[in-house]
This record gives sequence, structure tokens and C-alpha cells, in this order.
Amino acid sequence: MLRRLFTALFLAAWAGSPAMAQIVFAVTEGVTYQATPKEIREKFEPLAEVVAKTLRREVRVVLVPAYDEARAGLAKQEFDIAFVHPAHVALAAVKTGRYRTLAWTSGFTDYTVSLIVKPESTIKGLDDVKGRTLVTPDPDSITAVMVRAMLRSQKIGEKELNVRTTRYQDAVPFYLDYGFADVGATAARAVVKSWTDKGGKVVVNSRPVPIKHLIVSTKLSSEDTERLREALVALAATEPGKKVLAATGYRGFQAPNPEIEAASIAWLGL
Repeated sequence: MLRRLFTALFLAAWAGSPAMAQIVFAVTEGVTYQATPKEIREKFEPLAEVVAKTLRREVRVVLVPAYDEARAGLAKQEFDIAFVHPAHVALAAVKTGRYRTLAWTSGFTDYTVSLIVKPESTIKGLDDVKGRTLVTPDPDSITAVMVRAMLRSQKIGEKELNVRTTRYQDAVPFYLDYGFADVGATAARAVVKSWTDKGGKVVVNSRPVPIKHLIVSTKLSSEDTERLREALVALAATEPGKKVLAATGYRGFQAPNPEIEAASIAWLGL
């Protein structure tokens, strides 16, 4: 009887040990681009397999589309790993000390907001937006957060202009075309290119900020974190890794720069 009891206790402890615990991989994509949950999950399942193979643990992908839900889960460290598009959500979690940055997404390390106007506009710079109507994407998008940082840097209060918001980045030009706004804020390069190709102007660009962070809970060991970072950075160098990246639509991942990260946290006012 004692032997059976000891065996049962041992198996229970083994099954519930941290080494065997399931990894929860949360994904929070941006609110200003259109993608279905199925499309998002299909993007990240191959990446989750890389995590599982590297850490030798089962990985469960959880889609967390609402930023406030992501914030709540990060505050409680419910996620072991999280891919978070909006930098202000990811970096706020890093600032608390509950998470550290695992990797940046290559190609998204210099995210820049452009303020665009119609060809005939007399607006030439940030100071000229005072008293005007400015349209930004969703107020809790990284683009809108960066616009507010731009205004703060010029000591322009939000009450000194009329700010309107629209959910999607590609809707911003509509507001300018039909006179609903004088200035539009977008960080979508395709939107900016389309706008300038037809004669529209960019009057100012923001400082760059890295977005699309992979962050990891500080509950994960430093050794596991480093092994995982090495595996992610190495993806672009192998054929199997390139297939994983092709599924995600990203060209690779890179180690973060702590100085740039700290400067971004300060500028964004987190």
C-alpha cells in the first residue's frame, strides 16, 4: 500500500512539475488591420511548433485580440510567451518587470508614423496642426499612441486640435479626400505610398519605434529564454526555418536592443 501511495505521489508531482507544464503562447495582433482568427492562428502554429521543439514542452496558442484582455493576462503572467503587435502593450509589460523581450520581428524595428495631407494643403509641419482636425487609427493603436508622443514632444496639447479616430489604417485617406479631416496619421507604408503616388504629401514623420515584439514571462528560466531566442534568430538561416517564416509572413526575428527599447518606453510615456 505504501509503495502504491509513493508511486502515485511521485507521478502526480512529476506530471505537475514546471518542466512538464504546458507553454501558453498568446498572440495579439493589431486592431488597425483586417485579419480573421483563422488566418492569425495559421500564421503562428508553425512558430509554436518551433517553441515546442526548442523547449521540449507542449505549446498552446491562444488568440487574444482585445488589447485590454492582453494587458490583463500579462499583468497576471498568464502567458509564458506572447507575440504582441502594439509596442505600447508589449513594452508596458516589459517595464513592469514581469516580462522581458525575447525578440523583435525583423522588418518592423523602425515603425514610423507619417502625417499626410492633401496636395493643396498649407500645412507644412507639426506646429501647423493646431486648430485643425487630425484623424488617426484606433485610439489604442500604436499609431495613435505615437501621434500623442509626437504632440507631447512639440508641447502641443490634444485640446489644441480636433482628433478623430477610425478603426483601420486604410480608412485614413478617406477622411482627407472627403474633407472630414485636414491631417491624417498612418504608419502603413502601403497607405503612404498610395497617397503620395496620387500627389498627396507627407508633412512630418515620427521617430521610429520597434513593434511586433515577442516577449517572455520572467517565470521562464534565463537558460530557456536564451535557447529560444537563439532558435528564433536562426530561423532565417535554414530551409525548415524559412518555411516557418513564410507561414508567418515575416522575414525573421532578431535580438532586441536594450537602449532603443528603453528610449521607446520613455518616448511613448509608458
